[in-house]
Amino acid sequence: MGKPTGFIEYKRQKTKEQPPLARIEHFGEYATRLSDKDLQTQGARCMDCGTPFCHMGIEIRGTAAGCPINNVIPEWNDLVYRGQWKEALDRLHLTNNFPEFTGRVCPAPCESSCVLGINEPAVAIKSIERSIIDKGFEEGWVMPRVPRTRTGKKVAIIGSGPAGLAAADELNQQGHSVTVYERDDRAGGLLMYGIPNMKLEKEVIERRIRLLQQEGIDFVYNTTVGVDITAEELRAQYDAVLLATGAQKQRELRIEGSEGNGVVLAMDYLTSVTKSYVRSNFEDGQAMNVEGKNVIIIGGGDTGADCVATAIRQNCKSVVQFGKHPKLPNARTEETMWPKDPSIFTFDYAYEEVDAKLGRDPREYCIQTEKIVSDTEGNIKELHTIYMEKILGEDGFHYFKELPGTEKVWPVDYVFVAIGFEGVERSLPERFGVELINNRVAATIKDYQTTVPGVFTAGDARRGQSLVVWAIREGREAAAAIHTFLAKEVVSL
Repeated sequence: MGKPTGFIEYKRQKTKEQPPLARIEHFGEYATRLSDKDLQTQGARCMDCGTPFCHMGIEIRGTAAGCPINNVIPEWNDLVYRGQWKEALDRLHLTNNFPEFTGRVCPAPCESSCVLGINEPAVAIKSIERSIIDKGFEEGWVMPRVPRTRTGKKVAIIGSGPAGLAAADELNQQGHSVTVYERDDRAGGLLMYGIPNMKLEKEVIERRIRLLQQEGIDFVYNTTVGVDITAEELRAQYDAVLLATGAQKQRELRIEGSEGNGVVLAMDYLTSVTKSYVRSNFEDGQAMNVEGKNVIIIGGGDTGADCVATAIRQNCKSVVQFGKHPKLPNARTEETMWPKDPSIFTFDYAYEEVDAKLGRDPREYCIQTEKIVSDTEGNIKELHTIYMEKILGEDGFHYFKELPGTEKVWPVDYVFVAIGFEGVERSLPERFGVELINNRVAATIKDYQTTVPGVFTAGDARRGQSLVVWAIREGREAAAAIHTFLAKEVVSL
């Protein structure tokens, strides 16, 4: 371990962030890393626990506990503390293909499971991880690794999100020839256009894509499998196919008035803004713009928070985010005891920004949207709600009870629907003839193979909407399964 008494002597430091009122003036990343000296101090806080729960990577009642890709965190914390940054980078890359992504957008279940976090602020694992990889690129330590030999086997990967990219990276390093098909004009999946630029600069993604290309991976853009190239053509040209398309079918709002002009799916809003910013710095006029408008976001999760942050940067008149659940507690409860995710109240970046500019936290809790009313031209003008109480029924299940007298009418110009994803878009799996279960492509983690031999799946397409770090894990494991499949084919020949 770094310093035996480090966890006693040093306090946790947050990543440096621009003040809220300054950062809402632009769409660039607002967080920067600490100095090398401060990061070494943060590395010293790691206790090198006998059982380091931070990298156990399991699920407890559906919630991640520890790092799903099993980053051996105490080792690179110690190396950073000792100033051995290149060695820390080598250790990090052994388990994580894209630490520059996870170091920015992962919610850090590793920190929730940090042993120090039982009674003190956890080790700043995420900040250290991001700093290791950023320093690696700055120092020129991250170089193309071109495989020395090729197996002669070809793999097609449909979807260039984190699962598809991780699988492509692994398979390419094993000597297989990999082609990634992407229906959009850039790689990255939701990382590229679904996550706002201020959380993840798109040059960070494109830098990694250039590296993967230099290592021998081919990317085919603006190509919809099933339209521009058929499933039959792909299966004929490649020895294996991986479906890594994500779970991009957004859940729609189905209430009275939800067909009005101004009711928009959250990911459509975020994508329009980010695409316009990346392609032309908004000069193309293609971004959905809420300047001077009253905005309501339905859905209390991270996607909704990203809509809040985007709207406040566009100088909206007002912004409110509705959630159906009660406000989270300020400390762990018996239901969220360590090492599970604590599920406690936090003041995310978006909420800090709205509070700084408009003087209030934009979140409303235990609120139900009853209907949306439009004007004679079909444009929405008001939204009707009622507050609720969450109660525990005699059967042990929680229910929501409406509270008469708490009805409210909200003026609104835009409603962004951020209530999650239903699963995969069905057209592609159906073209391959694979089985779907609960709107997911059916496959087990034993071999990630679908009901069609030679066709595999991984990431959100298989497990449903999840974290970037789970997608990377699935991509890595699917690649191992495909490699085994291809090796068996060689033996059978």
